[in-house]
Amino acid sequence: MTGGPTTSTESLRADSARVRARMLRAARERVAAGDLELPMNAVAKAAGVGVGTVYRHFPSRQALLESLAAERFVLLVQAAEEAVTCPDVAAGLARLLRAALKHQRDDPALGVVLAAPDHACPETTELVGGLAAAVDRLLERARGAGVIRPEITAEDVRALFCGLQRTVQVGNDTELYLDILLRGIRA
Repeated sequence: MTGGPTTSTESLRADSARVRARMLRAARERVAAGDLELPMNAVAKAAGVGVGTVYRHFPSRQALLESLAAERFVLLVQAAEEAVTCPDVAAGLARLLRAALKHQRDDPALGVVLAAPDHACPETTELVGGLAAAVDRLLERARGAGVIRPEITAEDVRALFCGLQRTVQVGNDTELYLDILLRGIRA
């Protein structure tokens, strides 16, 4: 008999994936409403599951935030890689800062993850490493071209990503703040 019913293990996996997606959707809705604290009980209630189920999928609030931000983080790493290959290194750096700001505005969880000193998920640690490596290469090119101050590091740029996002939340003039930041790091 071919094409028979799925095994109970396959069914459990599919059900687990649906439950995980429901929890992520509930958490994303909370973040969109401005709740970056993400109480696990509230996420569980909104997803219609027990809090133990949330903890089975996301062992900590940080793991949940990292899972929410993963897609945008991948896009940010891609933007950094593209900035490295931009013929005009200053334009590439400006483009990267704009991309970082856009991705954090579109997904506030990304800003929290970028600001975190430690990470709960190995995938996030890998993304952090990829971002740092791309930014290091970009900064090396920028230093070589005399575009930025020599002491600026990838860690400084990560901190600036986070600070810029907070600054724009307080004010409205994104281009002004980007210009101030870029002038501040110029050689």
